[in-house]
Amino acid sequence: MVRKIPRNTPFSRNVSIHPVLFAIFLFTFSPFTSPWTSPDASLLYAQDQDAGSQNADTQDAEFNDAPPALQQLLPYGSPFDENRETFEKDEPRPSSTLPNDLLTRISAVYKQHVLAVDAQIQGRLVEAENHIIESFNDIQEMLDDYPEVRNEERFVALYRVVMAEYRAFYAISEPVEETEGEVFEILDELAVESDDWMVEGFSLPDGLSFARTEVPLVQNRHVSRHLMYYTMRRPEVMEKWLQRSERYFPMMREIFEEEGAPLELIHLSMIESGLVSTARSWASAVGMWQFIRATGSAYGLEVNWWVDERRDPVKATRAAARHLNDLYDIWGDWHLAIANYNISPRGLRRAIRAGGGVEDYWTAFPYLPRETRGYVPGFIAATTIAMNPEEFGFQRNYGGERFRYEVVEVDGLMPLDKLAEAAGIGIEELKQYNPELLRWATPPGDSYPLKLPVEVKETFLAAYDQIPREERASEIAMHIVKGGETLGAIARRYGTSVRSLYETNENLSSLIYPGQRIVVPIAPGSMETLTADRPSNAPGRTSSSSSSSSRARVQAPANSTAVSYTVKSGDTIGHIAEWYDVRAWQIRSWNGIGNTIRVGQTLTLYVPQSASGYFRQIDQLSFAEKQGLEQRQKNGESVYSVRLRETSDGGSSGSAGSGRFVEYTVRRNETLGGIARKHGVTVRDIQQANNMSNTRIYAGQSLQIPVR
Repeated sequence: MVRKIPRNTPFSRNVSIHPVLFAIFLFTFSPFTSPWTSPDASLLYAQDQDAGSQNADTQDAEFNDAPPALQQLLPYGSPFDENRETFEKDEPRPSSTLPNDLLTRISAVYKQHVLAVDAQIQGRLVEAENHIIESFNDIQEMLDDYPEVRNEERFVALYRVVMAEYRAFYAISEPVEETEGEVFEILDELAVESDDWMVEGFSLPDGLSFARTEVPLVQNRHVSRHLMYYTMRRPEVMEKWLQRSERYFPMMREIFEEEGAPLELIHLSMIESGLVSTARSWASAVGMWQFIRATGSAYGLEVNWWVDERRDPVKATRAAARHLNDLYDIWGDWHLAIANYNISPRGLRRAIRAGGGVEDYWTAFPYLPRETRGYVPGFIAATTIAMNPEEFGFQRNYGGERFRYEVVEVDGLMPLDKLAEAAGIGIEELKQYNPELLRWATPPGDSYPLKLPVEVKETFLAAYDQIPREERASEIAMHIVKGGETLGAIARRYGTSVRSLYETNENLSSLIYPGQRIVVPIAPGSMETLTADRPSNAPGRTSSSSSSSSRARVQAPANSTAVSYTVKSGDTIGHIAEWYDVRAWQIRSWNGIGNTIRVGQTLTLYVPQSASGYFRQIDQLSFAEKQGLEQRQKNGESVYSVRLRETSDGGSSGSAGSGRFVEYTVRRNETLGGIARKHGVTVRDIQQANNMSNTRIYAGQSLQIPVR
């Protein structure tokens, strides 16, 4: 018997939901179950810890990001969360086949872990924090190089050990939350091998029409399985997605057309997130287009303690269109490009080799991971239904309003509840228009492009000007230590690092006591000015194609400059990454290379402009000298102000002695240690030049900076 789907009739479920079984790592945390966030985040503008509880209901404790001060050490942010690749939900496999290189790297992380514990025992907390950061850097690089390692027994054990130490150091006790968005339940259910709910002899309804598409919408049994699921088993899910599409698809079509991407690819957002801008996965992929942090950064999406542009539907859509175009440039086939959006290139090529080497998605299909096997069929099914909703029993128009907004520039550190009040809307509605905002206020900086509903701009501006200055945030918090607190816990609470606490508080000891007052610097914001509708860190692009050089520019951190390094005997990419404070995968990306380098090869690296003088000298040092500097940095010393070679007049490498000075005005969010590094001098040099007895500074303060 052949069963056809009736037209214009609602469907209902005909079987119960299959249970979804999966294993969760013991210490895995969601990117929005913030180990750095607490209900006291609003204390950033309080002068006393007990004075800042008023906005607890507006703070997003579910949002997660690394302490920004730690992000300053890592050009692409903390590896603690978003950069993590997907961990398979199956049980870990024995690691008998791991290559020696990977085993060596696992061993090195264990050594870093031991050093972190030893440093804590000896009270050297900055050194301990550095080792913990380095451990996560190394773990992330293993995932970058070997995505399949996430399911290996030895790697899983290593991850648990490092995560346990991290949670202990920062006093994290919050429970782990799971994913956000119904799409992940759907994907889990589709991944179940059992098909007892399927209907034999299923055929497409008559009268389907397809506009001309660049992506082939093939029909086969794999696509039919998804069509049956979305129309017969879970039609309420597809109906919800169709309703949301009326809000977001007009905007997506405009952007995909501007970027030269096939318009039908906008339906991929249904399968990625169910068109939920705040969706998050087990893989730490975030937003409507489910970018992991590394990929989002490559396309200019800013992620820091304050904002996550992956959650902005407009910015993320533009990044997705560019990413899909680039994937098509690589494969020359849209089905493979779509599959590569879901799986790493290594995993896709492995499946292609297993299928005989033919670069065809359907040939490689049996050898793909279970999730990716359903990815392209799911996209084709969703596109087919969305293009023919009435034929599948849905409505063609649900009467939804399209996503429209007006942009108003507001000050940094403006509390969201005050902005919502000025606009005459609720704070939740304000967040719906600005889902990239993670905290209780706009990020620090001169201004922020706030999105508001149309026709409220004039009312908002009039009310905004009346907000008293005392209700706006300041740039430091004064924290009063409570019993049982540690510096790690305090740093986490305010989104900063232990290192920043030491830099801001002169003579701070690892031993703190109840009632002690500690000055906490505000978490830094974006290095670049945030934009309203384009990825903030990406240059404008009108062409969908991009050369390797333009890709390198996209991936270069903001406020950076290029330096060259000539490979020498004994060098590895890992060594060079350590010496220049970058990541190994970045070096490979910037230079278009794999893991192999040769003596005499010239590499291009991007380093902070403020420390470019220091990094330009590294190429002239011996291997032992470079390793010595790296060890000093791991021990907590700031090496950017160190003269790597003695001057001809025998000047000291630790002080500024030219007798000349420049005047410098302190900016928001700066510390004395950061200013010293920027100018290549020591904190003591600045203190002596300005008759300072401590390290406290404020925005607008004028300082005399010695010139070397």
